[in-house]
Amino acid sequence: MKPTSKYETIGQILSDFKQPAYRYEQIMDAIFKQKIAEYERITILPKFLREELARTLGPHVSSVIPVKELTSQQVSKVLFAIGGGERVEAVRLTYERGWKSYCISTQCGCGFGCRFCATGTIGLKRNLTADEITDQLLHFHMNGHALDSVSFMGMGEALANPHLFDALAILTNPHLFGLGHRRITISTIGLLPGIDRLTREFPQINLTFSLHSPFDDQRSELMPINKKFPLRDVLNALDCHIRHTGRKVYIAYILLRGFNDSTEHAKAVAALLRGRGSWEHLYHVNLIPYNSTEVTPQSYLPSDPDRVKTFVRTLKINGVNVTVRTQFGSDINAACGQLYRTE
Repeated sequence: MKPTSKYETIGQILSDFKQPAYRYEQIMDAIFKQKIAEYERITILPKFLREELARTLGPHVSSVIPVKELTSQQVSKVLFAIGGGERVEAVRLTYERGWKSYCISTQCGCGFGCRFCATGTIGLKRNLTADEITDQLLHFHMNGHALDSVSFMGMGEALANPHLFDALAILTNPHLFGLGHRRITISTIGLLPGIDRLTREFPQINLTFSLHSPFDDQRSELMPINKKFPLRDVLNALDCHIRHTGRKVYIAYILLRGFNDSTEHAKAVAALLRGRGSWEHLYHVNLIPYNSTEVTPQSYLPSDPDRVKTFVRTLKINGVNVTVRTQFGSDINAACGQLYRTE
């Protein structure tokens, strides 16, 4: 079987060269604890082994190269160069209590064409490899940042990339990143095969479903994927996920002025989420302020504050758990839906 990541390739090289088992631990210790970024500099290894690692994997431990960083008060957005001359972006958020959260990309561009999202205007260039996904986090780790929580909400639809599951295995492997499953969040526009696989293989990882309209025809206009995986089917899969895992499912809802922010919409969202069964209290709506970009095909505007308050009140009256998300990073185009790999 072909190795799915550099970590498997390193194991293969050590096996080919009949190296003792502790060598693997030495290399992981050099990468994750000593934060050594080039194989040549892992001097605890014999020279021939360092040369073989660099020859097979390239001189740098990371496969993504930072080329530009934009920083505002609580947010840092890094543009990475990846193989094939492409670019992807990742975002680091620092909360007031010092907690650091990362928003990483799984695809270069995105092929789903949601009408409000800048990334979708690029189209899909390609899926990222498991290394390219996890190396975005390795970059931050090697630069001294704690990896408190990670969300797959950067460029691309995470569940459309089959390498995602290899990346999750790497991130949760106690000998590598060692991230707790509950510190990872996958966001999806509703890809049923991926939701089913996540339920089976990583039941403790948080799941967020991008809803954005409770009405099928309007959601299809906003998010063409709805024609392939209609709302009703996705919600049935989410019910299965909650019953199987006992975990909350988050419903993301971007508020677009005069489009999906009416009281009628709020009541319809509540109607979708109520009466589903004894587990329905585990649905939690996250309302997201819209971030405008210059490249989206249609110009939407953020809802005004009174509209947002009425929406929240309507959901609460109808027994739906709801939070209005505070948005960081819109000043550097690092907020939801704004990642566009600017040169």
